[in-house]
Amino acid sequence: MVRKAMYPINDIFIKRWSPRAMSGKGITQQELMTLFEAARWAPSSFNNQPWRFIYAHRNTPDWDLLYNLMVPANQEWAKNAAVLVVVISHNNFEYNNQPARTHSFDTGSAWMSLALQATFMNLVAHGIQGFDYDKARKDLQIPDDYMVEAMIAIGHPGSASVLSEKLQKSETPSDRKKVEEFIFEGTFIAQ
Repeated sequence: MVRKAMYPINDIFIKRWSPRAMSGKGITQQELMTLFEAARWAPSSFNNQPWRFIYAHRNTPDWDLLYNLMVPANQEWAKNAAVLVVVISHNNFEYNNQPARTHSFDTGSAWMSLALQATFMNLVAHGIQGFDYDKARKDLQIPDDYMVEAMIAIGHPGSASVLSEKLQKSETPSDRKKVEEFIFEGTFIAQ
């Protein structure tokens, strides 16, 4: 499938997608820190930067801790990732400890910055919802004033042949809704 923008945008947005096929090749600490550096520059309310990333490289003692959080369907393909990441966000502003309503929104912008940088570096960054959030909180010792947001599998692109037959069929960039389907001038209109 050829992805095409309806309006002029930078190609990096169209190139970014979430493949599951990864080669199993590791990434360097420098490459990983470059991804986190991109996340660092994301916008946030009051410059609070509520995002936090807990990570483990494959073949290290902490890998199983993160790997075992995922549902089996995600473990099936994420086993070939170079790094697994749990994304959390601080619920409160640091300057006054009051609730920060946009902590998840801001953390999402950090994730997108990381994902775009990964695309620029020809790496895969695949966001994951299918894992045990409560187990993550307990096993990773995440305090109550942080929200467990998502996981990310990062690695080098691999051949779809490493995936199950079922996953191979969906290993292609997906299209998007038309802009007019999600914008509303003035007031919201349910569709």
